[in-house]
Amino acid sequence: MLIDICKIILKMPVPSADFKKALKELSEKEKEALILRAARRDAELYDMLAYELIPDITLEQVKEETSEKIHELMYGLTGRNLTKSITRSFRKAVKEIARFKRITKDPKAEIDLHMYLLRLVFDNFTGQFESAYKSFFTATARLVLKTMQLIRKNLHEDYHLEYKADLNYFLEGLNSRSKKTHLSFTLPQEFTLDD
Repeated sequence: MLIDICKIILKMPVPSADFKKALKELSEKEKEALILRAARRDAELYDMLAYELIPDITLEQVKEETSEKIHELMYGLTGRNLTKSITRSFRKAVKEIARFKRITKDPKAEIDLHMYLLRLVFDNFTGQFESAYKSFFTATARLVLKTMQLIRKNLHEDYHLEYKADLNYFLEGLNSRSKKTHLSFTLPQEFTLDD
């Protein structure tokens, strides 16, 4: 865990041998001071440490906080152009999910948050798919594809069926739009379980 903290602090992919040696020579008090100083400077590092060190902070709690942020982003839209505002909020929501993944390292919860965001979009914002701006449609289609890839890569096959109906609903909604022809990638017609 201390190595992970040092990577974040120094933005190094792998600490050098000299660095590791110097770290070992630090007293417990010096290590504690270093961690506290780093945590004060980086909110994400603080959240990661709190999640790992404090037993009262659970995965469900962090997931719930992230889903609340996503909800606020998608319903707290501002700006003159609704589609641009939705696209901006959508991208921020995707970044919140990526932050959640870096903190918790839980692939199933990450996928569940993707599904939550996609449900918000398909339940409330599909009218914006027909806007003159294609960025919202494209970003949504990319997230559906990414979610399908994450499910296949990170979850046991038994879980695939749990997501199949929702993913097929999303794919049907995207494939029925005329903007589908402007995508630089191909959308499947359905989420198949045997890929």
